Amino acid sequence: MIVGALVVLVMNSCQPGTPSQYIQPDDMEDILVDYFLARGMSDNAINQTGEGNYIHGLYIESVLKKHGVTQAEFDSSLVYYYTRADRFEAIYNHVAERLEAHALVLGASEGDIGKYASLDATGDTANIWTDRPHLLLLTMPPYNRRNIEVNVDSTFRRRDSFLFQFMSDFMYQDGARTAVAYVAFEYTDTVITKVLRISTSGLNQMRVYERDADLVSIKGYFFAGEGAERSTTTRMLFMNNIQFIRFHKEEVVSDNEDNQKDSVSSDTIARRVEPAVSGSRNRGVGSIEVVPLDTGNGKHRMVERGHRLER
Repeated sequence: MIVGALVVLVMNSCQPGTPSQYIQPDDMEDILVDYFLARGMSDNAINQTGEGNYIHGLYIESVLKKHGVTQAEFDSSLVYYYTRADRFEAIYNHVAERLEAHALVLGASEGDIGKYASLDATGDTANIWTDRPHLLLLTMPPYNRRNIEVNVDSTFRRRDSFLFQFMSDFMYQDGARTAVAYVAFEYTDTVITKVLRISTSGLNQMRVYERDADLVSIKGYFFAGEGAERSTTTRMLFMNNIQFIRFHKEEVVSDNEDNQKDSVSSDTIARRVEPAVSGSRNRGVGSIEVVPLDTGNGKHRMVERGHRLER
């Protein structure tokens, strides 16, 4: 018994801990929870006052003061955890679980994200996102990419439309803020792809309008950074309130381009180009052609061009 206890004690003592000059994991978790809630409250205050960085600074300063931490200590601790991505991801998973107890974070208003917060995966208007609604991306692989996949089942109908939206919050000490959300909607006759480019914090949205065809699959990914970069400075992207809303034909989705000011989306449509069979209008399996879509004159306008296939 004594020998066994000594072995356990030695093994525990050999496990790497966080150096004392950095914020300890439990304290870091508490600070990050308050940080995100403060960002949400500051976003609401900015909407009312219009004073951006100054308001953000006041709220974040109050969080650090509450926890007795200086900005320098917070920044150096972020760098420490950032270079140990596996440990930081574990901390953020706990943060995400606590944030999920709050209906709204990062200042999402009841008019954009909030009104869908209570939806489940059933009904004419349904939230079909079943993964965690909060996500952390770093700019170093493999933490710079997360896959997107939605289960397409019998509850989907022809002429369904979709709204994919989430709140983004960059925590960068330097470098260009770049990330994308890519989603491919495969129908029986076409593949429509959406690319949402993310460069600032705020609400991000992409829409797919109705098609008179059966949906086969919805797949894609989030990707942060510009490649296989390994930086010693903090570069993180937090995504919150991730929602994938499906509307049956009876529901009408209204455009709200003012809420899309923080993102730019571009679309492509892949159509099947199939060789004609001599003497018949039936066609066999062919190749895929990617056709860029017109993004319109507006900064965030998305205009789709479809291609009807001959049968």
